[in-house]
Amino acid sequence: MRVLTPPPVSAPTDTLPTLGRRFCHWWWCRLRVYALPWLVVAVLGTWAIHTILTRAGEAALPLDDSYIHLQYARQLSRGAPFEFTPGAGYSSGATSWLWSAAFAPFFWLGLNGVQLVWVGWLFGGLLHAGAMVEAARLARRLAGSTAAFGAGALVAAFGAFSWFAYSGMETVALAWLLLRGARVGAALVEDPVKVRPGGWQLAALGALAPLLRPEGALLSLAAAALGGWRWWRERGPRGRGLALVMLPLLAPAIIPTTHWLMTGRASSSTALVKWALLDPYLDRDGVINLTVANIHLLWSDLLNGGGWTRMFVPPWFVWLLLVGCVAVVAAGIRRRRMVTSALVVLGVMATMVPCTYSTLLWNRVRYIWPFAGFWLVAVALGAAALGDVLARIRPILRIVEPTLVGGLFAWLLSMLPWTMSDLAQSARAIHLQQVKLGRWAHNNLPDNAIIGVNDTGAIAYFSQRRTFDVVGLTTQREARYWAAGAGSRFEHYERLPPAVLPTHFIVYPGWMAMPAVLGPVLYSATVREQSILGGATMVAYKANYSLLHSGDAPFANLAAGPMLDALDVADLESEQQHHYQLLDGSARRDQVRMGSSHDGRLLVDGGRLARRQDRFVVGPLGPSVMILRVTSDALLQVRVGQGPALTARPLAQGNPWHEQRVSLPALSAPTPVVVRARDGRRFDAYHYFWLLRRAGP
Repeated sequence: MRVLTPPPVSAPTDTLPTLGRRFCHWWWCRLRVYALPWLVVAVLGTWAIHTILTRAGEAALPLDDSYIHLQYARQLSRGAPFEFTPGAGYSSGATSWLWSAAFAPFFWLGLNGVQLVWVGWLFGGLLHAGAMVEAARLARRLAGSTAAFGAGALVAAFGAFSWFAYSGMETVALAWLLLRGARVGAALVEDPVKVRPGGWQLAALGALAPLLRPEGALLSLAAAALGGWRWWRERGPRGRGLALVMLPLLAPAIIPTTHWLMTGRASSSTALVKWALLDPYLDRDGVINLTVANIHLLWSDLLNGGGWTRMFVPPWFVWLLLVGCVAVVAAGIRRRRMVTSALVVLGVMATMVPCTYSTLLWNRVRYIWPFAGFWLVAVALGAAALGDVLARIRPILRIVEPTLVGGLFAWLLSMLPWTMSDLAQSARAIHLQQVKLGRWAHNNLPDNAIIGVNDTGAIAYFSQRRTFDVVGLTTQREARYWAAGAGSRFEHYERLPPAVLPTHFIVYPGWMAMPAVLGPVLYSATVREQSILGGATMVAYKANYSLLHSGDAPFANLAAGPMLDALDVADLESEQQHHYQLLDGSARRDQVRMGSSHDGRLLVDGGRLARRQDRFVVGPLGPSVMILRVTSDALLQVRVGQGPALTARPLAQGNPWHEQRVSLPALSAPTPVVVRARDGRRFDAYHYFWLLRRAGP
């Protein structure tokens, strides 16, 4: 009997289905952890977007600064990455190269206008979900699954993250980057299994962080230190270890080096306006005093649900945070994960870095929120530590941990309606003012118009006209004059060529503080129901420069020779030439004033107010008559070098101008001069002139 045997079955040679299954499994294992956060974000995003659309009528953003990023992104898509508006030249005002670059491809796809707002909302929602995951992972390393779930839940319910996720700003992106960098860095050093890609990931995060925000340099330093430590412990290849250290270590220098190459100065225009260390009126003690005052404000008010943060932070939060930091350290010791605990505590303490900013309270205190993820991890660990302590007394008391976290979660949830309402109200305010004026300018101003603005984002973005940023954030070389004060800006405009000056202004009149250059009113936008704007009414003007240089010469009739020299107070270049000392000056005392001379001529001059004395250097020059333009009727005394004090005599009186005169001998070399009131009163100084003294009585 013949037995039939089946043919042998050969192994399949096509492995693509197997590879496909493995690939899908790989992605599923990594993405499933985001399933719940994405669901939460879908709910929060729907709530936020629906509220904004209902209040504003279309897609809108709650901060004008958000449109600055979109404008830089548009210019990047056009191949001009360092220009803010076409033809305006290099601008160092982009504080987030990475965030602007993320939007640029969508311009290539044909999106424009408010369509890019939806892209910002998408980014914000995804990054909010990422922050939830990274906070949970960081907490799990120190206290297990319950604390991890609690940390993620607190990040989900935290109102500031929801507000800024839909603001179009990079705030939540930096929060995610810092949390992920801390988690990857801790795992790289503490976990026994060698995961080589972790080193490169940490180096990449450290390199990207300062391109997202200047504060990201903190992660760069941490990444370089942790990467170097891991390489030293492994005794790995020298080239690899050097790369892991140098990649994040050199990254913070990329933007300053670019600024230096393009402008000759490493600091950005934004830093000149906002950073206390570059404030022209603050010496070392002044910077220290401002920083200490801001630190006190941070811990006594901002982290305690005070007036500036009450819609985001519970009133007793600071105590939970302090207890949480202690718990983080204890958990690190107990679990032998001191690097993780150190990174969390350092993340909390890094909140004090923005205390060096003179603009700490701007834009819903946006500079401190990137560090809030570490606060919430610490608070979750504080609840876990308390639950562990009580569980040792009675196991049933471990329920304290989820109860505390659940209570704080419920409190944060109860604050979300307020947060969403403020988000929508702020978006509506920006939409009805800056966006409205930008669209008006696009439809009504000529293509070659140059618009002077103090809020530059939406007006530049929607008008598609060249802008002149009077604050100096996006127009190069203007920040110095904004930081000095209105008087210095006026004097600066007198030095600019007419082709550079704005043809129109769209500004808050009070912020501008220079009515002399504001001509006829063309349009205005008023929004009363708001708390985010710089003023209720923003006005569009035609520029008027007829009064520039009106104060360049004495108005008094004086039989004297030609002018030998002049010190124009508040003119920064003139002050620098004469080594003028600021003394107790400030930006508030640097003002421009309009008045009339004794014969009724209208004059405008910038000056410095409430001076106890003026100190400067003049000479060499021949025998001269020195004329002092002030707004005080007090007689002034002039001391030249080591000579006796000479009392000036009244010469002419206008409204409010007073001009006084004093005769000076010839000065053969630069000579220090001191001016003060004879009776010790303060005076407002505007101009000093030296005219050749003619021979005779």
